[in-house]
Order: sequence, then structure tokens, then C-alpha cells
Amino acid sequence: MSQVNGVMMQYFHWYLTPDDELWQRAAADASKLKELGVTSVWLPPAYKATQGANDVGYGVYDLFDLGEFDQKGSVRTKYGTREQYQKALWALGENGIRVYADVVFNHRMGADETETVRAYRVDMGDRTQVAAEAEDVEAWTRFTFPGRGGMHSDMRWSAEHFTAFDMNTDQGPAIFLVENKSFSETVDKENGNYDFLMGADVDTDNPQVRDELKRWGHWYLDVTGVDGFRFDAVKHVDAEFFLSWLHELRTERATDLFAVGEYWSYDVEALHHFIETTKGQISLFDAPLHYNFHVASKAGGDYDLRTIFDNSLVQQQPALAVTLVDNHDSQPLQSLESVVEPWFKPLAYALILLRRDGYPCLFFADYYGAHYQDTGPDGNEHEVWMDSHQFLIDRYLQARHTYAYGDQFDYFEDAHCIGWTRLGDEEHPGGMAVVLSNGEGGTRRMEIGQPNRRYVDITGHIETPVETGDDGWGEFPCGAGSVSVWVPAD
Repeated sequence: MSQVNGVMMQYFHWYLTPDDELWQRAAADASKLKELGVTSVWLPPAYKATQGANDVGYGVYDLFDLGEFDQKGSVRTKYGTREQYQKALWALGENGIRVYADVVFNHRMGADETETVRAYRVDMGDRTQVAAEAEDVEAWTRFTFPGRGGMHSDMRWSAEHFTAFDMNTDQGPAIFLVENKSFSETVDKENGNYDFLMGADVDTDNPQVRDELKRWGHWYLDVTGVDGFRFDAVKHVDAEFFLSWLHELRTERATDLFAVGEYWSYDVEALHHFIETTKGQISLFDAPLHYNFHVASKAGGDYDLRTIFDNSLVQQQPALAVTLVDNHDSQPLQSLESVVEPWFKPLAYALILLRRDGYPCLFFADYYGAHYQDTGPDGNEHEVWMDSHQFLIDRYLQARHTYAYGDQFDYFEDAHCIGWTRLGDEEHPGGMAVVLSNGEGGTRRMEIGQPNRRYVDITGHIETPVETGDDGWGEFPCGAGSVSVWVPAD
């Protein structure tokens, strides 16, 4: 479970380099994060991936190598060594910050050897269409981990442990389904069946695989002591497996490990189906809300802000919604690019940090800023500057942890200027009012429950204070395309 008014930070973005020394930075940053009010961090995959020190971590090669063995061209991962990782975890824990580890169960990449596999060619666009005849394929499905030499686990992976694999053929890229295997039915229905994503698709129905992944889970908790997990690409994996894996760790460890899944779909019904299948034991990132932010930021004053939460998870299942503005996949030039324009990000962060519902997740590049170059979908090289929104986010966090308590009242009558208030509670008195606009500046008359009290805009956008009347109502303004956060002047 998340803490009351807890705040998660995704402590990485796609274009960090090995020179950024992320594990060392996290250790040095721990006390500052605590001071800001960040209560948990989601760290990137900590194990060795196929491009070694240059891999973000999602091209998983060896779950048991946390930057300890000379594999894939380096001992360290992109973020550092196992020792540096463990020091970062210790520093974060000492500052009361929970750590969520990124877990990739779907696929493996960078096999050590090939083997001849009988497999059926699968239609790339409709995975329910499978060739009638199997063929012999020289597949990269042998994982022997020679650099690790049997340390931590002696299991060697081969085709029997995978459902399918991809490879380049004379006819171009192709997907092959291993003979006598079938795709899971409890996955997303995009492409007919979205069990297969990339690389060698892990067969979570295989008893050896299930045992090994559970064994790895216990080992990983022993080594790291993390407080929970972010599951990657859950729409591509048998949902039941996550439930089984998590239940075993929670039961045997007698601890309530937090879990959030990445089910990247803008169809909220697909998210509901996963939640139902996993019995509400795993939260999900609110991808539909992110998409609303993306659309609103592109539409400007043509967007109806009264609909900003429509068809979102936080609207329909708030207790299981991890809300976000952007992440490493949606940032510019990435695979799921759906940018929230810079002008709208202060509004979007107010909508996730200053309201009652959801478990908000900050994005590293939105907080610290980012600068990088990469090839875009158009085939051309692009340079990207992502603005830092640290100034406003810091003030939102201050308001969240001091005033964002008690009853919430919404004032969503105007299509282009909306607001809400929080009335506070005994331990956190004073209340708070938030107003935002995607058009001209506006004012919302709202009840804050504090008669004859002065409020100031903590963002600094509006300098003139607001005085509430005898009835505890006030006229709270904001500027054009802006947000103002009103807190007690004292």
C-alpha cells in the first residue's frame, strides 16, 4: 500500500548515460528527496541487459547479474555496479524512502548460443494466424550465462522455456511460435493476441520457469530488501502468473509488498479486466489519464477541462490508480511517444499531486530536465530539451504534504477554468484551493471552510492575496493557461 499523500518518483529516464552514475546519484539524492516529500522511488531494471552498460535495462539478459559479472561487455550495468546499487538502496531506506524495483518477466534477449527449433511462422499483425506447418529455425534461445558460471542459479535457458521468438529472415522480420506451445489467452487482444512482444518470449506456464522466477524473487529480496515492484509490460504476460508470483513472496515474507503494473492501453476497460483477473492485488499506471493530458496539451483552449478525468482509472478505480504525466516510454522520440506539451505540465502535475485520489508518480526528466539526441520516427536526428518543472513541483509537494487533506469539493462548471478545494483536517488545518485554466485567466468562487482568512498563491503567479468571507467562501483566480495554488497566508 502507498502512504497517505505518498508520492512516487520514477528516478530515471530513457536517455541517461553510464556517465550519469545513477546509483551513486540516488544515494547522494536520498536526503533531498525525503525533504521534498518523495516517499518512494521506482528505479530502473538493475540487472544485466543485452547491451551491457549501454542498455536501459529492458532488453533483459540475466536477472541474477546486478552489475557483478563480466557479461555483455561490462561488469556494471548502465547505472553502476551491484555494490553501488546496494548502497543506493541503503541510503534511500535510511531516509524512509521506499524502493520499487523494475521487473521484466516478459522476454529475454542476447542469447549466448543458437539451437535448431521446430516452430511455426506467425502473422506479425494477427498472432492468431499461425502457419499450418512447422519449420526448422536456427534460433537464439540458448542462455548459458558463461560469465556468471553458475553463481546464484545454475539454470540454463533454452527453447523449451520460451513460447515464441523473433528473428530476421530472408523475408524480413518474423515471429515464430515454438512447436507444441501456444500463446496465453489472458493477455491483451491487440494484434489478435499480444502475448509476444519481443526477443524470446518467456513461457510462464513452464514449471521450471515458474520455479526459477519465484526463486529469483526470493533471492532478489534477500539481496536488495526492496519494498515492492513495478511490473513491465503486463499486457503481454499471463495475468495469473503475476498474482501467483506476488502472492508467494508476500506470504512467505509476511510483508505487504507494493506492486504496480505497466498496462499501456488507453482503453480503461482493458485495465479493469486486468485488475479483475489479478483480484485487485496490483495497481496500474493510469495510461488513459496520461493520454487525456497529451490531448489536452495539444488542443490548448479547444479542450474541455471538465472532461480531463473522463474514462481514466483514477476516476473509476482510484485506490488502484498510479497517476502520471509522462514516463520513459512516452517522452520525445521514444516508442510510445505521446508528449504532454511543456505549457500543460504544471496543470497536469497539479491534477495528480493536489487532489485526493490516486498515487502520483513524478517523472525524473520533468523534475530535473533532460537534454539528448536520437533518431526520430521520421528517420532524422533530433535534439530534445525537456524543461525542468522543479520550482513548481517543489511547491506542489509542499502544499500536498501540508494542506491536501480532508474533504474535496470540485468546481468543474467552466470548460476552460476549473478548480477544487481541500478542507483540511484536525492535524492539517487551513485548507487549500487550486484553480487552473487552459484559456483566458479566470476566477472560481469556492468554499474552503475557513471564514475571514487570507490565502496566498504558493506558485507566485498571482501576488494579490484572497480573503474568504464570513461563510468560508472565496474568489480564487488564476492566470491564462496557468495554475494557482492557494494556501493559508500564515
